[in-house]
Amino acid sequence: MTQEREAKAEMRRKAKELQQARRDAERQGKKAPGFGGFGSSAVSGGSTAAMITETIIETDKPKVAPAPARPSGPSKALKLGAKGKEVDNFVDKLKSEGETIMSSSMGKRTSEATKMHAPPINMESVHMKIEEKITLTCGRDGGLQNMELHGMIMLRISDDKYGRIRLHVENEDKKGVQLQTHPNVDKKLFTAESLIGLKNPEKSFPVNSDVGVLKWRLQTTEESFIPLTINCWPSESGNGCDVNIEYELQEDNLELNDVVITIPLPSGVGAPVIGEIDGEYRHDSRRNTLEWCLPVIDAKNKSGSLEFSIAGQPNDFFPVQVSFVSKKNYCNIQVTKVTQVDGNSPVRFSTETTFLVDKYEIL
Repeated sequence: MTQEREAKAEMRRKAKELQQARRDAERQGKKAPGFGGFGSSAVSGGSTAAMITETIIETDKPKVAPAPARPSGPSKALKLGAKGKEVDNFVDKLKSEGETIMSSSMGKRTSEATKMHAPPINMESVHMKIEEKITLTCGRDGGLQNMELHGMIMLRISDDKYGRIRLHVENEDKKGVQLQTHPNVDKKLFTAESLIGLKNPEKSFPVNSDVGVLKWRLQTTEESFIPLTINCWPSESGNGCDVNIEYELQEDNLELNDVVITIPLPSGVGAPVIGEIDGEYRHDSRRNTLEWCLPVIDAKNKSGSLEFSIAGQPNDFFPVQVSFVSKKNYCNIQVTKVTQVDGNSPVRFSTETTFLVDKYEIL
């Protein structure tokens, strides 16, 4: 019984502290602009205090002696229980500051996608990162002004017994990519046999550091090379604009994840009225943008459209910006095999491929 009384007293003391913290945070929160109490105790402290107070009232009523509770036990459990409220409070706060949250599943998808794009845990002693970045500028009436893509293979060896190896590269690019090997790599061997090995085969690749062994570049104004075309078509109506926007994947072998197409909106005219939409949207009234969110665009889901109406003129809806990530690279360049210099025996290896947007806009 003594333990129980101590536990209750401890909980009451914590509840008072938390309620005081909540009051202080609310006072500060009123003065603070913008995100104010984000990250402070305003959210967590308040709801946890409420939960603890409720629990004390409940536990005071029954006369049945409960199991002795350690002070740390209830507070931990209660904090976990408060998370739902914290999230609701945070969403309400965002709404009051102009964020329209369309669907809680979007947040889940994003976190799932983040997990999906995390590097593989089973990194072998020979690991390669293949990374590409695209910069693309299109005109609103069609026409590719410029598209530039940079790619690189980074090699990381974590066991010095695999220092003397060769990478077998398969290049199925048909777009005219320019390739360049690292100065220490045997260029003749690469040109003749698509093998990446050191000029001096007796030497080893560095261990425990990322080494760029091959890079490539593609620059073009060929419209058929655009991976994802965006057609934004605002037309003036009686009291504003009807905007039709559509996307189409031109590269069927690509799978684009976490695609966000961001359309600027005129300020001070309220939220857009959404007509038809494939995917989901988010209206950000502070930044005056409409974000069209598509978790996946691939060969099975290669085109889609969005229609909305809002006060404004056609020029208000440009530049449209696009972002995405992909685990498949654009230029079909892969490492298919790794072998030891001596004896040509195969070596286990792992790869991690990322295709990212540096800048992608329709002006």
